[in-house]
Amino acid sequence: MFPGRGGCYAQALMNNLPPSTILPEPKGALPPLNTYKECVNEEKPNGGYIPGYRTKPKCTPQILIDRYMQGEANPISLLHQLSQILQYQLEIKETGGTENIPGFYFAFCVIIDGFEYKTGVGITKKDAKTNAAKLALEELLPTLGNYTSVLPDKSDVPPQLPVKEEPIRSHVSCRAIRERKNPVNVQIPHTVRDQLTRLLHSHPEFSNCAGTTAAFVIQSAAGCDVIAFGTGNYNTRENTYSNGRTVHDSHAVVTARRSLMRFLYRHLLIFFSKTANLAEKSIFQLNSSSGLLSLKSGITLHLYVNQLPKGVAQIPANLRLNPRSISTWQDNNEISLHLSVEGKVFSVFSSALEHATSKVVSMSATDKITQWQVLGYQGALLSHFIEPVYVQNVLIGDSGCKDIRGMEISVSQRVEGITSLLPLYYCMERPHISLVPSVAACPADGSQLTHGINWSEGDSSLEVVDGLEGKTIEESPFKSGPALASRLCKAAMFHRFKLVAKEAQRENLLSTSSYREAKRMAKPYQEAKTVLREYLSQQGFGSWLAKCSFSDNFSM
Repeated sequence: MFPGRGGCYAQALMNNLPPSTILPEPKGALPPLNTYKECVNEEKPNGGYIPGYRTKPKCTPQILIDRYMQGEANPISLLHQLSQILQYQLEIKETGGTENIPGFYFAFCVIIDGFEYKTGVGITKKDAKTNAAKLALEELLPTLGNYTSVLPDKSDVPPQLPVKEEPIRSHVSCRAIRERKNPVNVQIPHTVRDQLTRLLHSHPEFSNCAGTTAAFVIQSAAGCDVIAFGTGNYNTRENTYSNGRTVHDSHAVVTARRSLMRFLYRHLLIFFSKTANLAEKSIFQLNSSSGLLSLKSGITLHLYVNQLPKGVAQIPANLRLNPRSISTWQDNNEISLHLSVEGKVFSVFSSALEHATSKVVSMSATDKITQWQVLGYQGALLSHFIEPVYVQNVLIGDSGCKDIRGMEISVSQRVEGITSLLPLYYCMERPHISLVPSVAACPADGSQLTHGINWSEGDSSLEVVDGLEGKTIEESPFKSGPALASRLCKAAMFHRFKLVAKEAQRENLLSTSSYREAKRMAKPYQEAKTVLREYLSQQGFGSWLAKCSFSDNFSM
C-alpha cells in the first residue's frame, strides 16, 4: 500500500464530484422537518401550494457522513451511498486473512476502485462486512473534507440513455477522469518516457523497437525510478531446447520481468555484501518472521505496458462480462488461458494448436501476469531468498484502448478466492489497473519488430535480441560473448543464482546439480504454482502449458 494513499485517493474522488449528482430517495419515513430549509407550504412542481407538502430530500456527502457519525446510518450503507454520489467502484470481498486468529472467523475487506483497505473479521459474515466497512471509513472519511452543497432534485437530471448507447463507456470516462488526476498515473509514464529517451539517445537505430515497451518502476519516498525495461513481440520460431542459452519468449512484459529479476539479483548481492555502507543501499530488509528478505517499508512496485498484453486482456470490449456471474463464461474461449505461437495467440481450446506441435509455444503475456500476481514476479530461484514480490499498479499506455475489462477479468477475477488455498506469504494481489498516456508509438513501417531490447538499472548499455532466434544480434550495443547468448537466458539467471547463494552462504543451494533441481527445491513456490494451475483448470479456464522437463535440465 502507498503511505497516505487513502487521503490522496479520497480527495481525488471528491474533486471529481459532479455538480448534479444525487442519492436515490431513502425508503421509509422522511427525516424530521428541521432537516430541510423549506419543508412546509412548499410550492408543488406544477404550481400552487399545499400545507405540509414536502420536497424530495436533497442529500450531500456531508449530510450522509453526519448521520453515520451520529449512529443513524449503517457503515455498509454509507459506503454504497457515497459510491453513487462519487461514482467509484465499490466491492466488499471475502479474504483468507484469519489464519493467525484462533477460532473460526470470517474476513472481508473493502475495495474502492482497486484500492484495498484493512481486513475486518467477525464470527458472522454480516459482522465481518460491517467491521471491514468501519475500517475503510476510518481511513476514508477524515480525508473527504466538509462538502455541504445541496444537490439538485433527481427530476433535474436527464434520463439515462438506452442500453444500446453502451452506458459502460460513460463509467469508463468518469473513471478515466479520476485516474488522470492520480499522481502515480501521471508520474510513471513521464518517468518511463524519460528513461526510454535516454536509453535510445545513443542508439536511435533501435527506436522502432519501442512500440511494445514494458517497464517496472519502483516508487519510494525519493520518487519513481525505472528499474527494468523490455520490448518485443515474439517467441523463437523453432522448438530447440538446448543448454539454457536461448530466450524462448521475447514479448515485452516477459522481457521486462526477466530484466526485473536481474535487478533483484543485483540488490541481493548488495544486501549480502561484506561492506556495511553498500548493504544499506539494498532495497531489501530481513523479515525475522519468515527468515526471508522483503522489500523495505515504503517501497512499492508498478508495471507499465505500452500495449494491452496478448491474451484475455484483448477480449472485445462489447463482451460485457459481469464479475458477479463470471462462472457462466468459464467455458468461453474469450477468457480461457491462451497460448502464444510465433507472435500469435490461440485459446488453449483452439483446434489450431494441433498444427503447432513443432513450434515454440508459451503461455500468453496476460496469463503470465495473472500467474505473477499470485506467485510473485521473482520466480522460483529468487524465492529461495526473498518473499513474493507483487505489483501494486498496472498502467496501460495503449492509445487505442478504450476498455480494460479484459485485463481486470484475467488478472483478478479469474483467480478470485484463491488466497486461502495458497501457502504462507503467497496471495492473490489485486493490482489497480489504469489507462495512462502512451510513451512510444508503434512504428509505421513495421521494421525491426522481431527485435527487442532489454535493460535493467546498473546496465551500461542496451542489449538487442532477435525474438525469432532467441539470441543477441551482432549489432547489439551489449554482447555477452561470441555465442550471442542473451543476458536474460536461463543459464545467465542460474549463474546469478549461484553467485547469490555463495554470498548468502547457502551450501544446500550451491550443491544443486541443475537449473531444474534448484527450481524444484523452492517448495512453497512450487506448491503455490500447483495450487494456481489446478484452480484455473477447475474453474474451467483450461490447462496451463507443461514445459518439457529437459528444457531446464542443464547445469553450469
